[in-house]
Amino acid sequence: MSKDYYKILGVDKSATPDEIKKAFRKLAHEHHPDKNKGNTGAEQKFKEASEAYSVLSDDTKRKQYDTFGSTGGGFNPGQGGFNGGQGFGGFDFSGFQQGGFGQGGVEFDLGDIFSEFFGGGGARRPRKGRNIQVDVELSFKDSIFGLEKEVFVNGKRLAVKIPPGIENGQGLRVGGEGEEGAGGKGDLIVRIWVKDHPAFRKEGFNLVMELPIKLTTALAGGVMNVETLDGTIELKIPAGTSHGEILRAKGKGVPYEHTGSVFGTGGKRGDLLIVTHIEMPRKLSKNAQKLIEELKGEGI
Repeated sequence: MSKDYYKILGVDKSATPDEIKKAFRKLAHEHHPDKNKGNTGAEQKFKEASEAYSVLSDDTKRKQYDTFGSTGGGFNPGQGGFNGGQGFGGFDFSGFQQGGFGQGGVEFDLGDIFSEFFGGGGARRPRKGRNIQVDVELSFKDSIFGLEKEVFVNGKRLAVKIPPGIENGQGLRVGGEGEEGAGGKGDLIVRIWVKDHPAFRKEGFNLVMELPIKLTTALAGGVMNVETLDGTIELKIPAGTSHGEILRAKGKGVPYEHTGSVFGTGGKRGDLLIVTHIEMPRKLSKNAQKLIEELKGEGI
């Protein structure tokens, strides 16, 4: 069953964008984790309010939700309300920085909220224009190595540098490329969605893959050609390799920044972790059965 975002925020379906924003700000003030440390109930309510606001504050997502959300079919809030998305990712409160943008897909001015928490006093500064968000889909390989991606905003073509190892659902902020406001322009938020890879998955700075190997190779050892994101490598399989054993290809993982280096110019990289899966033969020839009986005689 779909969540009732209007009920979560306490507004009617006919609520204006300003009313939705006001309702969210009120809930954010009341349930923000920094104000309710250790209160899991408040944290959950803040997450729900943030999720509701991220949908209802976006015209396109709100229309999709109004069409499908109330019936429980077709709209998936975990996919950001658009086809091809892969979810908002985990909601990380530690990601609220640089003016109040985190990984949960919610954009608002934390400076205003905290000033009300702790009594900012004085005249409020003019508001900046609204942020603009664009969604960019990347291949798994591009997300690992990074690249420069062109986006089009307000008739302008902008080159956005996407760093290596970016996470699915992560937002990149480009200052001053949003809408005009009394306090200056808002920002451009480039939301990254990473496609799944059929062979690899990312774990920190390491990549992980599964590798099927023959029983004879596991027993006697050998060399196999393995496809990595860098191309084909020769992998040595030690004799007596066990099922589920992890073999390591050093320096074939995710690039990361290191003191005195820059991405792509000598920085460190994680490793490729290769999990072995021994393939057991389903049928044996008479000769193979004979050889196995001999192995039994050797105590193997």
